[in-house]
Amino acid sequence: MPEAKENKARQPRNYALPSGIMRFSKSAMYKKRAIHKMKKVGQKPKTAKEQPSKTVEKQIKGDKNGGTRQVLKSKGPRFYPTEDRRGRRNHIRRKTVDNREKKPTRHSKKLRSTLTPGTVVILLAGRHKGKRVVLLKQLDSGLLLVTGPWKVNGCPMRRINQRYVIATKTKLDISKVSLNTNINDAYFRRIRAKASKDAGIFDQKKEDYKPSNQRVEDQVSVDKQILDAIKASPDGKSLRGYLSTYFQLKNKEFPHQMVF
Repeated sequence: MPEAKENKARQPRNYALPSGIMRFSKSAMYKKRAIHKMKKVGQKPKTAKEQPSKTVEKQIKGDKNGGTRQVLKSKGPRFYPTEDRRGRRNHIRRKTVDNREKKPTRHSKKLRSTLTPGTVVILLAGRHKGKRVVLLKQLDSGLLLVTGPWKVNGCPMRRINQRYVIATKTKLDISKVSLNTNINDAYFRRIRAKASKDAGIFDQKKEDYKPSNQRVEDQVSVDKQILDAIKASPDGKSLRGYLSTYFQLKNKEFPHQMVF
């Protein structure tokens, strides 16, 4: 009699390797088993939906043009722009002037709790970056109005975004400092001189910026009040030296670990 064959345990096609990763991935086994070709039990065959016709039959009149033609229901535009439009399109057109005035500004006017009038802040951007200045107030646009003062560190009154300042714990009492009502956002707009049409390209010279007499007078008035407030504080001498020095980082000094 022929010897009976021993039934050896079959190893599955996909098994775990010594590293713990399966031999074949899930997608590879899906392809090897041809599951995508199998018909699912109880599934109805999909029927293609009838799409509505985009054309309509139109009768053409005339002796030589007798018959019918297929014409599109909705025709496309006759003309197309030669260039693509850039930026976001404004779908909502404001009809009245009142609605335009109520349009919200892009930047946020919410002020951080650490930024209060009289707080000494460190500038992080601009021409005077690294200087310690005194915060005067927040303007209607949301920008901060700061000053050096000019006699201490050479920083005049200027506007800056609150993102580019670091608020310190040093504060100055400026309750007695009075600012003119005309110091607003329009106060800092520069008036550019119009170039003459007769002048050539090489004849036009770049004009250097010069502050107006009104700005010089306002700066002197604000500096005098700030200096009086510094003298009245108990740490007047050290505060004046603190404002006159630049903020600098040395080796192994990280700003996120500092307490200002």
